[in-house]
Amino acid sequence: MTGGSIELREPSLPVKLLTAGSAACVADLITFPLDTAKVRLQIQGEAGAAPVRYYTTTAASTLGAGGHGATAVMVEHSPASSQYKGMIGTVSTIARQEGPKALYNGLVAGLQRQMCFASIRIGLYDSIKLLYQQTLNGGRNSANKNTNASISVRICAGITTGGLAVLFAQPTDVVKVRMQAEARSATGIKRYSSTMNAYSTIARKEGVAGLWKGTLPNVSRNAIVNVAEIVCYDLFKEYILNSGLLKDGVPCHFSAAVAAGFCTTVVASPVDVVKTRFMNAPVGQYRGAVDCAVRMMMKEGPGAFYKGFMPSFSRLVSWNICMWITYEQFKRLVLVAYNQPTVLNRH
Repeated sequence: MTGGSIELREPSLPVKLLTAGSAACVADLITFPLDTAKVRLQIQGEAGAAPVRYYTTTAASTLGAGGHGATAVMVEHSPASSQYKGMIGTVSTIARQEGPKALYNGLVAGLQRQMCFASIRIGLYDSIKLLYQQTLNGGRNSANKNTNASISVRICAGITTGGLAVLFAQPTDVVKVRMQAEARSATGIKRYSSTMNAYSTIARKEGVAGLWKGTLPNVSRNAIVNVAEIVCYDLFKEYILNSGLLKDGVPCHFSAAVAAGFCTTVVASPVDVVKTRFMNAPVGQYRGAVDCAVRMMMKEGPGAFYKGFMPSFSRLVSWNICMWITYEQFKRLVLVAYNQPTVLNRH
């Protein structure tokens, strides 16, 4: 190379979105059984699990039963409240009773969700963060795009991309949760025969709005998750690099991902449990997300909001490690691919 530093070309926005979505899909493939365990533990203790509610509610409505009658039927046929115990116990119980394949129920919807969801909330984050910082600077570009943004700007960027992603990906999340929550029934009949059947069945029986069920709690959850996950990772990574503790590589990304995963689990678990319960509920069980949260508090106490905490922690930390390490490596490969012609032309 001759003289001066080379200004690296940034990948286009579609490439950034594809990179983030692909990295999230890799993380989902690895950690999906933990996510399924988390969902089963979160709905445990509810008045009837999803598949039981489906059949008993149909029977109850045929008999013209009211709310109390329907509840009595559900309790009679529901599984024991202690069916699942702990993360490892839940995973082994599902695998033993339903087969290992059941741990990946809803995987297709999960991957669809990540391509819609993670690509926006992660792939757009740096661009939105830069846009907000430039707006505060009066439209001037900062000297250092990666470290000049204030914490408030990063939080606003995280809330923006997290909320925006939900609007696009909510139907995939509803289907994923429904399929993960469905345990094998005594009759062997499933509510949904496939992912596409789940989309069409929900739309037909609950209306198109049913595919966006739980959007409000999910927006709240993902605003929190995005801030705790992406912003914390951003800040921890920056601190590690600026302190000289580690170089920009896998050990640095691993450390920042573990810290971000822990922060995310602590702040997001209550909203995540409410979201899961509400999205998995049949039509009419809850008047809304707030009603769902109030009933949980009254019937099960505050501990219900942290049901499935260990699986959630294990899943989020594992997911963050897999996702951020994969994402950082993908970004490097894309950056090299984009700038290789430029570097060669300087020789």
